Amino acid sequence: MIHFVGAGSGAPDLITLRGAKLLGEADIIIYAGSLVNPQLLDYKKTGCTVYNSAKMTLEEVLDVMIRGEKDGLDTVRLHTGDPCLYGAIREQMDILDRERIPYDYTPGVSSMCGAASALNLEYTLPGISQSVIITRMEGRTPVPERENITSLARHQATMVVFLSAGMPGQLSEKLIQGGYQPDTPAAIVYKATWDDEKTCICTVGTLAQACEQHGIRKTALFIIGDVVAGAAYGRSLLYDPAFTTGFRRGRKDGEKME
Repeated sequence: MIHFVGAGSGAPDLITLRGAKLLGEADIIIYAGSLVNPQLLDYKKTGCTVYNSAKMTLEEVLDVMIRGEKDGLDTVRLHTGDPCLYGAIREQMDILDRERIPYDYTPGVSSMCGAASALNLEYTLPGISQSVIITRMEGRTPVPERENITSLARHQATMVVFLSAGMPGQLSEKLIQGGYQPDTPAAIVYKATWDDEKTCICTVGTLAQACEQHGIRKTALFIIGDVVAGAAYGRSLLYDPAFTTGFRRGRKDGEKME
């Protein structure tokens, strides 16, 4: 069996209980060494064979999986964060389907969640933003034209930008072209939840300057929008005393709770 496992955002104790159990039982672990915290390998059992996929091609990764399956071994493919975001898991699963090799998928804590925890930030503040756009700058991996940063910026929603730390100047330009004001609040979170985590509050117009000042060139997320500054927001109706839900009846001012 092949187990795709989300390693979480960085801290080794942020992997799920299921993910840690699968790591402890695996005969083979293939981990994304360029991004996954190597401390997670402490979960492995004696005799487990470990491969670093940062030094491997897709074909080499799949060859290890297929050989392991033929030998009756359990393999964990350990991806950073949650593999559903920029994890390149679909291309692996399609080949496993073709080879009739069974697999499953254990989610993990995304780095965007880790970044929010680093800032004590809520992405969806009532009256400020109720949508989060997850995207990236175009680099060697293309982005569909309809999803370019300039187009998405027109929504003025909270935006989380992955895989773009090497292009902060271009990102800033595209965000402003799309409609964000240069003084729109922004945050940069480097290696969220790792021991060497860094956070920086800046603006859309100063993204490049902030990255340069803090020496951030990779492994960082950009968060764009008024939620970063904790702008004045509306109270959640769910917990408002006057709001009736399926679990409690709303009450008027001065009325005692039953």
